[in-house]
Amino acid sequence: MAINIKELYEVLAVMPASQNLMLVGKHGIGKSEILTRYFQQRRIQVNTLFLGQMSDPGDLIGLPRLDEATGKTVFMPPYWFPTDGQPIVLFLDELNRARPEVLQTVMDLALNRKLAGHSLPQGSRLIAAVNDGEEYQLTDLDPALVSRFNIFHFRPSVQEWLKWASEQKMDSRVIDFIRNFPKFLEEDGVVDNPNRGLDKTPDRRAWKKVSDCISNIENLREIHKKMIAGIVGPIATQMFFKSLAANKILSGKDVLLEYPKCKATLKKYKLHEIALVNDDIFRFLDVGGYSPEQKTTMATNLKSYVSDLQKNDKNEELAHFASFFEKNTYPIAVTFILSETFEVYDMLLNFIKNM
Repeated sequence: MAINIKELYEVLAVMPASQNLMLVGKHGIGKSEILTRYFQQRRIQVNTLFLGQMSDPGDLIGLPRLDEATGKTVFMPPYWFPTDGQPIVLFLDELNRARPEVLQTVMDLALNRKLAGHSLPQGSRLIAAVNDGEEYQLTDLDPALVSRFNIFHFRPSVQEWLKWASEQKMDSRVIDFIRNFPKFLEEDGVVDNPNRGLDKTPDRRAWKKVSDCISNIENLREIHKKMIAGIVGPIATQMFFKSLAANKILSGKDVLLEYPKCKATLKKYKLHEIALVNDDIFRFLDVGGYSPEQKTTMATNLKSYVSDLQKNDKNEELAHFASFFEKNTYPIAVTFILSETFEVYDMLLNFIKNM
């Protein structure tokens, strides 16, 4: 059973630092960045080590030297080792790409929080990440090492990626494409067998690269198509350009800032299209990409939008909108509704009570 980012953060909040954690997931899902963001907000330093790049244990434990006072060999602390006594998060990335001799060094670290006689500061955490799948060249992990970790299969949701992409101000064409065709976010949605050598398939990191490449290009040409294919593969690229040529689904920003112009189009939408709009409204409010002067307009338009959803006899559209409010999926958006549009809050509360 996989956990997403929100669930991972909930696990980290209750799991003692003395317990080791292992995240199992595909490449390109941002494991290191997600963990770093969480702990930086709590003023805890994250030191990331890419074990797959280490040629021998000395890269991990440091180099030996002679202690002239005792005549014994001791190891100098490695460059990453904390010297101020403050707890850290040691993130061991690519654990199952490491050489067997490096993995033997990790054994003592995982059990005793020690490396060559040096102890990590009290309260430090040990988190490892591994890739899982036949498409990877991996090292088998010793069961004794695996037993020293709590193991979680990690898969951030598409909604979480879309929110992150909006916060990063990624190109709207990429965000809209994944919003409308979420299966193209990762390779699993593109090919049945991702083990295809040098054939490119999409992942979350790759779409960020696409955004960086096209953000200042208004009209994409054939050369840009070839460039994007080299980043996310030909199948995803073909669908991406096909979507650009088609009419796109209205965004949450469109609805909140210009609802009167959107009403006619929204009336033609089917339930799955309204669901995309609902999600994007909450995401837009949660990210906060608007000015204080726009709040009044947004509150008025949101009230009109929800009122029109309420007029639908089948209620599925309003039920979908209310589900985001009830589950508090986007807490900042819920705060906006509570503080800026009490009428909407009242409508949703009554609707939920009568469901």
